[in-house]
Amino acid sequence: MQLIFDKSRPGRRAITWDNLDVTEKTGLPAECLRMVPPALPELGELDVVRHFTRLSQRNVGIDDTFYPLGSCTMKYNPKIAEVAAAQPGFAGLHPHLSSSESYWETCQGALELVYELERLLAEIAGMEASSLQPIAGAHGELTGALLMAAYHRDRGHAHKDTIIVPDSAHGTNPASAVVAGFKVVEVPSDANGQINLDKFRAAMTDNVAGIMLTCPNTHGLFEEQVQEIAKAAHAVDALLYYDGANLNAIIGQCRPGDLGFDVMHYNLHKTFATPHGMGGPGCGPVGVAKRLVPYLPGPRVVKRDAGFALVIPEKSIGRVAAFFGNFLIAVRAYAYLRYYGDEGLKDISRVAVLNANYIHARLKEAFKPAFDGRFMHECLFSAVPQAEHGVHAMDIAKALLDYGFHAPTVYFPLTVKECLMIEPTETESKETLDQFCDAMLDIAERAIHDPEALQTAPTSTPVGRLDEVRAARELNCACL
Repeated sequence: MQLIFDKSRPGRRAITWDNLDVTEKTGLPAECLRMVPPALPELGELDVVRHFTRLSQRNVGIDDTFYPLGSCTMKYNPKIAEVAAAQPGFAGLHPHLSSSESYWETCQGALELVYELERLLAEIAGMEASSLQPIAGAHGELTGALLMAAYHRDRGHAHKDTIIVPDSAHGTNPASAVVAGFKVVEVPSDANGQINLDKFRAAMTDNVAGIMLTCPNTHGLFEEQVQEIAKAAHAVDALLYYDGANLNAIIGQCRPGDLGFDVMHYNLHKTFATPHGMGGPGCGPVGVAKRLVPYLPGPRVVKRDAGFALVIPEKSIGRVAAFFGNFLIAVRAYAYLRYYGDEGLKDISRVAVLNANYIHARLKEAFKPAFDGRFMHECLFSAVPQAEHGVHAMDIAKALLDYGFHAPTVYFPLTVKECLMIEPTETESKETLDQFCDAMLDIAERAIHDPEALQTAPTSTPVGRLDEVRAARELNCACL
């Protein structure tokens, strides 16, 4: 495609400005005024529209291709949720309507939705209550860590300054704990891909404030000893935190609260119907057991005879976000939950696990499974056999672009060498999964017989293989 600056012709305009009806004096200091016009291309409106339309057609998204990013749940999100969020009664509300009691009557519907969604999320996870304020998964983690800190501080347990994190955890787990003021102790995984129970027991001292656990973990495996871990934590008054990134695997089947978790975050942008591509938007509510309810972020929506009102919890950690976080993401999640209902949620996890294990069954002879046993919603392979031929996980990821697929997650978790982490979700058809598996099997053959071709992939995309390190440092076209 011709670069937009190459199409520029002096004097062409997409719009014509009206004559100013105000003075040109801006009041800005002379040193802040531009003396030379910006170097912008000069184009007609149609060329501008065509340029950006063509660019949009080169984007890869869940609406036009399979997006098997592991641990990210890049599933199709029903358009009914988009329609709900676009309703004027939600989209047109001004945030400050919730800031003053005199305006609460004008946003009762929105307050009711917040109230009902928080109740639904708590019920789904076996928690006592939840808060919609956190605006992303990592923000939910930080909020959960702050809640744990408030709980121990209130009990006079200043010595509880340590959080235990498995080595397979998302990188945001230890980061959130440190930002909340805790020390972090990492516990390794065992040969089966689950937390090493002996090492965990050795790390469990009276100084431990909490354990951050993902279940299923980032190896795609259910932590079989989770209730024993919870028992050990509670024996020293430590709290068990649930990273909700992989909730898609167990929703409707079991509840974190019933497994012994005390606090968690949900990823509405992964599990509950918001497109998660390209970094947002996000929403990471927290759920808590009964003993943590007094510390929840405030204000919270409560139901009274006269309608819905806002109150600050007794020992609240305060606001963690303005207003109610990303409210329209909550509207999407509410529509999604009402649309699917109890049985629909059970089907989601059943099919997510089935799809992941179908891919595992089809690829396990060509790619080395990272662990034995049955995976949950995502399956992990190691490309070490392919690397012996000079084809690494990144080469496989790039090659998939030539087959019309987005790549799975590569090199994460760091505990698996040459990792390929594939999450098909529940929304992909068997035909799509077969096309993907056929492509992967073809790549495995080419890794043996024609490795050089994979090392230069992709070759059919508008932009070939990038120098990614240089591109991150030099944000210009010279790196293409």
